[in-house]
Amino acid sequence: MNLNQKLTEDMKAAMKSGDSQTLLTVKLLISAIHNKEIEKRTKLSKQVTEARELEEKSRLTEEEIIEVISSEVKKRKDSIAAYESARPDLAEKEKQELEILKKYAPKELSGEEVRIIVKAKIIETGASSTKDFGKVMGRVTQETKGRADGVLVKKIVEEELSQL
Repeated sequence: MNLNQKLTEDMKAAMKSGDSQTLLTVKLLISAIHNKEIEKRTKLSKQVTEARELEEKSRLTEEEIIEVISSEVKKRKDSIAAYESARPDLAEKEKQELEILKKYAPKELSGEEVRIIVKAKIIETGASSTKDFGKVMGRVTQETKGRADGVLVKKIVEEELSQL
């Protein structure tokens, strides 16, 4: 079962069980995915003229859906940080949404797992100093996309390169 089907099934289950928080969060996620498909379709419409082909090509891949989910998770984390002191009630709502979204996001990598990937990419790229930050960061970001916080990745890449 792909992510789109899982979201649809979970939305139906939330409707039947009366779980309004899950229902709302899943609907928001489905809406974000739909908006991303519209954005993709708009870009493709300049190149593809046949309607059926445009429809097929504008569907999001699993990887693109994971990117949308990761984006939504990041938005919730940022909102929680912003609301924490001023509006604890809103922070709590965002935390609930975050927990629901995490069910669909890929397992987040630990700091040690990211460090192993960074060390491998440093060797792979032949990086020898902090000047090679961009080269290493690009490769690490590709591999950890959607599974690691960008701030953590940046910090570990900087630490590892400074030790060379």
